[in-house]
Amino acid sequence: MSSDAPGNVLFVVMDTVRADHLTPYGYDRPTTPGLADFATEATVFEEAVAPAPWTLPVHASLFTGLYPSQHGADQENPYLEGATTLAETLSAAGYDTACYSSNAWITPYTHLTDGFDDQDNFFEVMPGDLLSGPLARAWKTMNDNDRLRTLADKLVSLGNVAHEYFAGGEGADSKTPAVVDRTKAFVEESEDWFAFINLMDAHLPYHPPDEFAAEFAPSVDSAAVCQNSKEYNSGARDIDDDEWADIGSLYDAEIAHIDAQLTRLFDWLKAEGEWEETTVIVCADHGELHGEHDLYGHEFCLYDPLVNVPLVVKHPDLDADRRTDTVELLDLYHTVLDALDVPGGEPAAPGETAVARDPTRSLLSPDYRAFDGVDDPDPGQAAAPDGTYGFVEYSRPVVELKQLEEKAAAAGIDLPEDSRFYARMRAARRPDAKYVRIDRIEDEAYRLDDDPGERRDLVDGDDDVVRATERTLATFESRVGGAWAGATDADVTDDAVADMDEEAQERLRDLGYLE
Repeated sequence: MSSDAPGNVLFVVMDTVRADHLTPYGYDRPTTPGLADFATEATVFEEAVAPAPWTLPVHASLFTGLYPSQHGADQENPYLEGATTLAETLSAAGYDTACYSSNAWITPYTHLTDGFDDQDNFFEVMPGDLLSGPLARAWKTMNDNDRLRTLADKLVSLGNVAHEYFAGGEGADSKTPAVVDRTKAFVEESEDWFAFINLMDAHLPYHPPDEFAAEFAPSVDSAAVCQNSKEYNSGARDIDDDEWADIGSLYDAEIAHIDAQLTRLFDWLKAEGEWEETTVIVCADHGELHGEHDLYGHEFCLYDPLVNVPLVVKHPDLDADRRTDTVELLDLYHTVLDALDVPGGEPAAPGETAVARDPTRSLLSPDYRAFDGVDDPDPGQAAAPDGTYGFVEYSRPVVELKQLEEKAAAAGIDLPEDSRFYARMRAARRPDAKYVRIDRIEDEAYRLDDDPGERRDLVDGDDDVVRATERTLATFESRVGGAWAGATDADVTDDAVADMDEEAQERLRDLGYLE
């Protein structure tokens, strides 16, 4: 890292944005002219790998430097505990820290915002003080007690209905302008700072602002197309080619709105003299499927449109260039520490795991991904000493699974338990190949160099690269601890409710589940 390196970091996550819908990645629609301009002074990474295909475990990895099965934050345990966060480390080092997002997973309730001096989730359905209060305690109690799992499922269902209602149609509005405004206000009041923002426009449902709908989806009625991925995935709803095209156009309009707001923020940083003093990281946490492999959304698989994500980084030690070497998003934890010259590794509380800065995982280091010399390698470093592989983990998606079951049941459809919907998955990916371990159906394997659409499954073949990828995944699995433990569902009894504290019970009464 240069001695005259920037003293600030702006970290932007474009939630649910596919790389192949962005101008810097060759998309033929002008969705992101601002990002294209930014890319001319930054490094564009073409082979960035997300550690999971959805928000919570990815952000937990970004904030801890740990793989999902190490930090344990997933839908079977929807909160980050026992790990010191990047924000806690930077705050302790004297940096001003802020997190602004409209994603319901990035809240005090999940502990992902621990350590940020200022945070706002801009969540439409439930305010932050509730997410960190009675509802958080109710959810945690239910997830920690097998007998209460059914009540937890009921809350999930209610939350899904509320989200569909409040985020849909004419009542919806983007929180991204407010996120940008809050970020500007934070920067104005700060000296050395770390600002993390998550922009949710490209997450379902798609109801883009009129200006961008007129440009990218001029004849599309967003209330008429299928905006619920579970209806399609369950088999309760079909989508033809024309409707997929309309959905894609709405998606593009949402991405264009993100780009316009990011450009507004970047232009303001330049006008305020902050740009040259700021390391800027822009990525997606995961992508989205629009009918590929007969799936909609970002659940139930580890295909590349979900896990090969966009990543663009500006820093004086990085050339304005394109790179095709493997990058893992959890490397960004170390990159931020490196950019701000903070060693890390000091627990914020006794007994917590705190990951120290590792130069072999910093994009700014000449030793980046030279894992063969690491004294105490993490599971990924041990499995792939040459640094060519990224690793992905996917625990059972209990929230989406509950919604999927409801949509299927309403349509009279039985979902087989031996299907991808109930499966846990892990993958090893390098630029030319991927192997996916799946616990309820056959594994999958692909040569990405000549089959980027992952249509020809080579799991039963004798391809040498595929076999090497499988062996690498097996080593990662052995180092990270094998498969996830099973989650047990059980009936709720009146006695089970007594295990909850009074505030949690009162919250359930408010929601109509207790009398």
